Amino acid sequence: MEPLLNPALNFFPEQVKTVHVMGICGTGVGALAGMLKERGFLVTGSDQQVYPPMSDFLASSGISVAEGYAAENLSYQPDLVIVGNVITRKNPEAIALAELQLPYVSMPQAVSHYCIQDSRSLVVTGTHGKTTTSSLLATALADAGLAPGFMIGGLVKAFGRNFNIGDGRYFVCEGDEYDTAFFDKGPKFLHYRPETAVITSIEFDHADIYADLEAIKESFRKLVAIMPENGCLVAHLDDPIVAEVVRNAGCEVAGYGKRQGVEWRLGEVDVGSECTRFSVYRREQFVGEFTSILPGVHNALNSLAVIAVLSRLGLNYEQIGKGLRSFRGVNRRQEVRGMARGVTVIDDFAHHPTAVRETLAALKEAYRGKRLIAVFEPRTNSSRRRVFQDVYPHCFAAADLVLIRDPEPLKTLGVDERFSAEKLVEDLKVNNVEAYFFKSTDTVLDYLGDNCIPGDVVAVLSNGGFDNIHTRLLDLLGN
Repeated sequence: MEPLLNPALNFFPEQVKTVHVMGICGTGVGALAGMLKERGFLVTGSDQQVYPPMSDFLASSGISVAEGYAAENLSYQPDLVIVGNVITRKNPEAIALAELQLPYVSMPQAVSHYCIQDSRSLVVTGTHGKTTTSSLLATALADAGLAPGFMIGGLVKAFGRNFNIGDGRYFVCEGDEYDTAFFDKGPKFLHYRPETAVITSIEFDHADIYADLEAIKESFRKLVAIMPENGCLVAHLDDPIVAEVVRNAGCEVAGYGKRQGVEWRLGEVDVGSECTRFSVYRREQFVGEFTSILPGVHNALNSLAVIAVLSRLGLNYEQIGKGLRSFRGVNRRQEVRGMARGVTVIDDFAHHPTAVRETLAALKEAYRGKRLIAVFEPRTNSSRRRVFQDVYPHCFAAADLVLIRDPEPLKTLGVDERFSAEKLVEDLKVNNVEAYFFKSTDTVLDYLGDNCIPGDVVAVLSNGGFDNIHTRLLDLLGN
């Protein structure tokens, strides 16, 4: 039996000069490593999959990364070890960590201790829209000269990175409900000490760690319970589950949504090819019209959440509007990767059924009159299970053509528990949606190369790299 970590060693030593980060190539963990390096620590790391762009970023930051996990990576006995949540207790470095009796903490613990510190913590949570909303918030604060720190799950184009130490009073953190570490199965966001927290939505997700929707709701109830009395929950009250979870909050709740009665109400929304314009009401008093480059009603709601937070922090509407207009997007969120042969190729992180539906609906409205081709790779632990099999067929209605990449099966599941791309295609056809499934990325590219015509919009939906399909498609169409 492998040695177990000693809970007494889960702490921050007074003197830390060297830090080793296990699972360093994750987006959040890599960002933390970068911030620690900028704070003057000697940082090393290890991971099983070391490849660009994270490998390039870490190398340019002067962070040495070992390919693969091994006891030897800890042989220099760093002052502190940060354990990413991809690490299991059977990982050879986790076993060595226990044997060496080195001090260790989780990634969220380290973010709280070294990054948030005494800042006023602004945490964006929810099943959908966390990265976009937190990026909007950080960009608008920076535009107002408030120099926020932040750590976000996507590269924010205004900064060219997904983290910043910041000189100001505020720290913006994307708060994930996924578990913290193998020695702490609670959600990450419980470590971020929010003064203000946004809850965009609550749906079932992360089927690998949550048994059901009730378990997800319980994690958000814990977030509500730790809010300080002088804090504020900016809550999307159109979502009945969010409304239920915040009902007995011990702090202020600033509700937002489209329906009458919420404090911050979204009015008319006009989605154009260049921008989205929307009107905002507070307590049914007209506030003004705002503009964002992000298409879709769901993104107007994300912007509305940011308006509510910024107003509470004391910014006036002119400052807020200017901040929203300064936003230039986030990598992999409705990001236009390029155009070739008159075909626009878009990259998006959508994988949950609701995100797929809302993203495609927004793109269809933004690119009116053009054929929308959705290319979907089910890649997450949840999307490769049958849990959403009967939901996905209703999420692609906005697409004119749907191409599904057959996913790598989860070998820990029986065949009857796995998602079936072939069945999804059959169900889409029953719904009068033209759809095909493919066994490989190469065959998807062959089909697109033969069938794309000028004016098409190809939306690639995946939470992974999808074998670099975006660049390969642009190259193929450009030849």
